[in-house]
Amino acid sequence: MPDASLLEVFESPTDVPFLIEHIAEEFTSVCPKTGHPDFGTVTVRFEPGATCVELKSLKLYLQSFRNEGIFYEAVTNQIRDDLVQCMQPQWLEIVTDWRGRGGIRSVITATHGSRS
Repeated sequence: MPDASLLEVFESPTDVPFLIEHIAEEFTSVCPKTGHPDFGTVTVRFEPGATCVELKSLKLYLQSFRNEGIFYEAVTNQIRDDLVQCMQPQWLEIVTDWRGRGGIRSVITATHGSRS
């Protein structure tokens, strides 16, 4: 199971709304049907509340999916839910962009809250 306890936060530097975007280009998990590796890019966009996610902890958290048998949709929603739980952002969007397999590419988007 992915390890949300790896996620750490720090205090947001301002109360003024601003957008943060982190892009993880080397995300991997495993297809639960075939056991084949899935490769994708995870984009995390958010407007922080009181805290922001710390980057090294985000990297380690995303790496905890590496051997996890999990569908694309579940990956995307799990990342959203875990980040919302740890930092309570005003708004958050997770986009997972998966490399093609069998002639099909998938892009999954999950959001939380509303942007200022």
